[in-house]
Amino acid sequence: MTSALPFDDFRDLMQALPPIDSAAAARVRELFAKTASPPGSLGRVEDVAVWLAEASGKAPPMINRPLVAIFAGNHGVAAHGVSPRPVEATAKAVELCAAGGAAINPVCLAHDLGLKVFDLALHLPTGDITREAALDERGCAATMAFGMEAVAGGTDLLCLGDIGVGNSTVAAAILFMLYGGAAADWVGRGSAADDAMLVRKIAAADAAVALHGAYRKDPFEVLRRVGGREFAAIAGAIIAARAQNVPVIVDGYAAIAALCVLHAVNPAITAHCLLGMRPTDPGLIRATGYLELEPLLDLRLSHGEAVGAGLAAGVVRAAALVSSGLAAAVGRPA
Repeated sequence: MTSALPFDDFRDLMQALPPIDSAAAARVRELFAKTASPPGSLGRVEDVAVWLAEASGKAPPMINRPLVAIFAGNHGVAAHGVSPRPVEATAKAVELCAAGGAAINPVCLAHDLGLKVFDLALHLPTGDITREAALDERGCAATMAFGMEAVAGGTDLLCLGDIGVGNSTVAAAILFMLYGGAAADWVGRGSAADDAMLVRKIAAADAAVALHGAYRKDPFEVLRRVGGREFAAIAGAIIAARAQNVPVIVDGYAAIAALCVLHAVNPAITAHCLLGMRPTDPGLIRATGYLELEPLLDLRLSHGEAVGAGLAAGVVRAAALVSSGLAAAVGRPA
């Protein structure tokens, strides 16, 4: 990034998104029409294969190096008692992933997914969004640029998730800034232990939007003012994936909220994205309506840490294999 105004580089990238490959999608749709009996019997498996083709430009699509990327950040707003967990729990969750003891670890083993967990300065929580901006523009842009590295090394399916104490409150503040309404429309219970904690979450989101609301028309300002490092890094990863024709599965508070920020800049960004799991949080469910993304799975998961994205990746990999198997069958002599 070389601009004196770091967000300008991302604004340019968002206005120059490469188109999805409609020709590849049509070839895969035709393949299913020729081989599936009765036509349409494979339902969303066919839809997922077509989505993979248009996002990757490969017909039939192939997945050889899938990656689960989890971004972890801490938030100054956590000081307001919006979570029953201390901010130190974020680092412990990262350590658990690294040790192989988190729920996402066996999910990755089951579906042969790579796993990377990114520690985003956990020792330094972002600014308290009820009193100041979470990040300055240069720091937010640098974190977005760091997130873009998630697709380095030949990843061909990117599954995005997050870890962060207090990030459900941050996500609610972002959605409140973007879509309006009232704080209570966007603040779900999340991990709140009781009604008093839920009231504190709503109050924090209200205070954040009261302070930063003048900037709600600029999505990148929304991201830096009421967001957090994992939100910014995920936004960068989504942009980089689109530039490199890498399909993306989003899951969880930070990934959905970050995609909403990018969608507000250019709605075309969602074309290479799949919502892995139906959220349980009412605010996130409402947000996915703005994105017009239909969740692939609905397992009533609220765990986070990309577990929903990893489980969805298993179905996505199967859809790719089905399409390549059908292509091989078409090529064989009768």
